[in-house]
Amino acid sequence: MKQRIGKTGLIALALFFVTGASSASTSTPAEAAKPAASSTAAKGGKSSTAKTAVKVLDINSASKDELKTLPGIDEVRANKIIAGRPYGSKAFLVTRNIIPSGVYEQIKNQIIAKQK
Repeated sequence: MKQRIGKTGLIALALFFVTGASSASTSTPAEAAKPAASSTAAKGGKSSTAKTAVKVLDINSASKDELKTLPGIDEVRANKIIAGRPYGSKAFLVTRNIIPSGVYEQIKNQIIAKQK
C-alpha cells in the first residue's frame, strides 16, 4: 500500500513539474486574455475590441453545471470530479484516473485547484 502511494506521489510530482515547466514557456491565461492593440488604438483612435476575461474554475468547489461547461466534461465526468474531491493539484485529475490526459490537456488552462 505504501509503495503504491509512493509511486502515485512520484508520478503526480513529475507531472506537476512537467506541466509547470511547459507552462513557464507559454503565456498565462491572464496574458492570453489581453487583447492585442489594434491599429486604430495605436493611432490614437478608439479601439473596437472589448476586454474578455478568461474564466477559471476551481475543481474543488465548482458545481456540476459549471464543470459541464468545460470541453470534454459531461455529467459522468463531472460527477467523478466531484466525488474525488479535494484535489491538491489539478494534475490529480489525470493521476487519479478521473479524466483522460487528452481531456486534461484541453482544460488545464481553464481550471485550478484551490486549497482551503
